[in-house]
Amino acid sequence: MVEQQSPLEPVWKPGAHGKVLGGAGVVLEETQPGSIVQAAAFAGEERTLIGVIRELTGLALPDGAGGGIVVEGKSAFGIAPGRFLVVDQQEGAAATIKAAVPDSVGTVTDLSHGRTAIRISGPKSEWVLAKFFAIDFSLPAFPEGAGRATAHHDIFAQLQRTGPEQFDLYVFRSFARSFWTALCHASEEVGYEVR
Repeated sequence: MVEQQSPLEPVWKPGAHGKVLGGAGVVLEETQPGSIVQAAAFAGEERTLIGVIRELTGLALPDGAGGGIVVEGKSAFGIAPGRFLVVDQQEGAAATIKAAVPDSVGTVTDLSHGRTAIRISGPKSEWVLAKFFAIDFSLPAFPEGAGRATAHHDIFAQLQRTGPEQFDLYVFRSFARSFWTALCHASEEVGYEVR
């Protein structure tokens, strides 16, 4: 297997940047999960698809857009009515889910090579993300496990809160370098560390 080169490589600068006196406000990193899968149910088949995802991954997704779950290196969240993003650190999740979803229930698309996964964490992560997206990032409004599909200018992004002060973002590979550069600039005032 050929190792995939990160689209962030030309702009990837590990270390501390910006105003880090007293510590970095955020940490930025690329997570490179093995599988990023979109599963979409046909009308009336949402619960069937949720059941298949639960059976195969162990992730008990809540019914409805925006809800989600994070468990031991796996996560899933609603990105639209009847549409879910499933992320696994292991490769092959798309083929496994696709084989188990009947054609009458919905579709499964492997997005692993078309998306870049970026994690932002730290006490100022909500502050930095609020510069990009018109979303209430407070914990009560955007609880752990929950996800959102949104855009920053022309860059489509899917976000999931994966910890109290941590978010995973999924952007098109072709826009990843541009988005990463903008994220670094937005993080300068709070100080950031690239890992």
